[in-house]
Amino acid sequence: MNGRDLVRAVKDIGTERGRRAWRSAWRHRRSDAVGLPRRGAERARVPGLLTGTEARPGGGVLRFARSELVVRVTVGGAVFWSWDGAGPTPSYAVVGEGPEPDPRAVLEPDTGGGWRVVSERVTVAVSRHGALEVRTPGGAVLRREAPPRWWEPVDPRMGAARWLQRSEVPADARFFGLGGRAAGPRLRDGAYRLWNTDPKGGFGPGVDPLYLTMPVQMVVADAGTHLVFHDNSWDGRVVLREGEEGAGSGADRPGASELRMEGGPLRCWVLVGTPARVLQGWAGLTGAAAVPPEWALGYQHARWGFGSAQEVRRVVAGYASRGLALSAVHLDIDHYDGHRVFTVDEGRFPDLPELSRELEELGVRLVSIVDPAVKAGDGVHASGLTVGAGGAFVRDARGGEVRGEVWPGECAYPDFTDPAVREWWGGLYEERLAQGFAGFWHDMNEPVSFAPFGDTTLPRSARHALDGAGGDHREGHNVYALGMARAGWEGLVRLRPAERPFLFSRSGWAGMQRYGGTWSGDVESSWEGLRASLALVLGLGLCGVPYSGPDVGGFGGSPSPELYVRWLQLGAYLPLFRTHSAIWAGRREPWEFGPEVAQQAAAVMAERERLRPYFVTLAHLARRTGAPYVRPVWWGTPEERRLRDCEDAFLLGDALLVAPVLECGADRRAVRLPRGRWYDTATGAAYEGPGQILLDAPQGRIPVLARAGAVLPVRGASGGGVRLEVWAPARGRTGGGVVIRDPGPGFEAGEVERYTVRWLGDAVVVEDEAGNPVEGVTVRGL
Repeated sequence: MNGRDLVRAVKDIGTERGRRAWRSAWRHRRSDAVGLPRRGAERARVPGLLTGTEARPGGGVLRFARSELVVRVTVGGAVFWSWDGAGPTPSYAVVGEGPEPDPRAVLEPDTGGGWRVVSERVTVAVSRHGALEVRTPGGAVLRREAPPRWWEPVDPRMGAARWLQRSEVPADARFFGLGGRAAGPRLRDGAYRLWNTDPKGGFGPGVDPLYLTMPVQMVVADAGTHLVFHDNSWDGRVVLREGEEGAGSGADRPGASELRMEGGPLRCWVLVGTPARVLQGWAGLTGAAAVPPEWALGYQHARWGFGSAQEVRRVVAGYASRGLALSAVHLDIDHYDGHRVFTVDEGRFPDLPELSRELEELGVRLVSIVDPAVKAGDGVHASGLTVGAGGAFVRDARGGEVRGEVWPGECAYPDFTDPAVREWWGGLYEERLAQGFAGFWHDMNEPVSFAPFGDTTLPRSARHALDGAGGDHREGHNVYALGMARAGWEGLVRLRPAERPFLFSRSGWAGMQRYGGTWSGDVESSWEGLRASLALVLGLGLCGVPYSGPDVGGFGGSPSPELYVRWLQLGAYLPLFRTHSAIWAGRREPWEFGPEVAQQAAAVMAERERLRPYFVTLAHLARRTGAPYVRPVWWGTPEERRLRDCEDAFLLGDALLVAPVLECGADRRAVRLPRGRWYDTATGAAYEGPGQILLDAPQGRIPVLARAGAVLPVRGASGGGVRLEVWAPARGRTGGGVVIRDPGPGFEAGEVERYTVRWLGDAVVVEDEAGNPVEGVTVRGL
């Protein structure tokens, strides 16, 4: 227990909730003492020497003295390998049965007594001791895996085998990913835990782990980019060490990754290619990203502590009277009756459906928080007891219902790894829809049980269905929120099949993009929290979760006017644009910071509204291609080493480069440019990359640059319709882009419009796919 937790634990003893949390934590500890096998004597195991091979479609089986390895290259170039007979399914990340084997991939002998699987896009070489290399077709090594090591209980009844996998990558490689990490997006040397965790308070760059971890690494090097995913939901730890070029006597020291897992299968997927190709393959493997409704790409306002329907009306009227576009208002747990999920405090919110209708006439939707913990003894709990043969809730090793302490008091936890429970839970959203809610945010779903000591979650011995496989919370913890998101998404689709749901979740796992997005959680109200906000969004995008954003202004504090404006400026260019704050924190309405800030905020919000058609295009592209809305500046040119270390700017799609101000008092900032011509959208000045420039960044704006030749769909001046804004290509060059207009509230894909931009004499013209000139286009950069 660290010092902060000790102080909180002592303080909590003085409250009734604190005393209940103490009792709950002791119950969980006793439950684990009884329900978890104690680790006894263990024996170490390595694969041993290669004894034989068997060719199979896409690769083959390599048998070693004490294990066997399956290697398979699939259609599209994704590589799968596993030890000890683990298959690609069942999996909570992979959709269906996974991709088909590549019939052209062949298993053949390699040098030194090893073997290799050769395919068009990748070669996988295996040594006679079980080491494995992933190579490009040209022979460059992207990743080298040492033979794994297992530690198995001598008595098989004493638990699962732990394992260790050490890997090497090129000396110039940089690591990204591992889910939502506050320090990043480039992951420095250090240890990163794979256990979804509520950090118990506001967090900044030094806090790890956070709410959403996943064993997904994106590795970028001169030799190429690859994504590696160890499909294992158990608790684990990744230790990274960046390489050094010319270290010591002049030889390169490769980068290193060490993965330790407390149990579960040793199976892995690797995708190679450009960043765009890698994430397209990842989307094909784990599922296409959900497209949010068009309104969810606008500005949204949330607060824990609205307190009443009257306060909601007052805040919405404040936005309307100032001409500020507002898409949604989010209600936190204080709108519940006694904090109980799927209830309403009728005294403070006497007619939610009427409030919803009033707001929708103003173009504002209501969004509801949904927590997984169910108050023991209430109506939802009683309903859950009738599900299946044993009820809907997680049980302990003796068959009793696991209870924890959360906002409503003593709570039970639905087992979202049970299909029957997911169906029951999804049906409960009918109550939310009847109250007029149009969207949902899942909170506290790591899952959380308040505890003054130990892990703030369920006991590790708690039992889960795991979709028929059965297991305990060590395996079920990291996929708990993923199952909740699936239950909510599928329930909403059943209830309103003509509308795509709006759902985002604080926690999750690989593949969660199928059901929506995520947000930062309780990021601290500080400049460090602002920087962490960008790191989280960039890192999650590289793990295949394209829709995310922070609590603008931070969650628990009172930002200064300058910090608030800078955070709002960053948030306006991120997918989820939402202010949010705790009940004890300062306000987040722009006019609460004074007239100057209100004016600056109005300009920021107007620009987001103008760019909303571009966000619609990016949302549909993310579903089609896997490309995140927000991308690192090295996205199109990963071989530019200086850009791999750039963490204070990002690309929004292909067209815009955004350079937010992340330091207090700054009114200028340096911007690193990728190759090509870039225009300052504020001044129209043109700059040539690669290189670094210094731009003015007064408090009223941040540097935003447009790529020469870019096509941007924007909202018309009157607020209606979509028009095209293009930036002139360099003389002698062409440009272009795609536009996807919102097809409506349903699941239609939307038609892709492709445009070409070129010089014709002294004029810039825009043509559609058929070569017809497009009228009414605004050309900038002339």
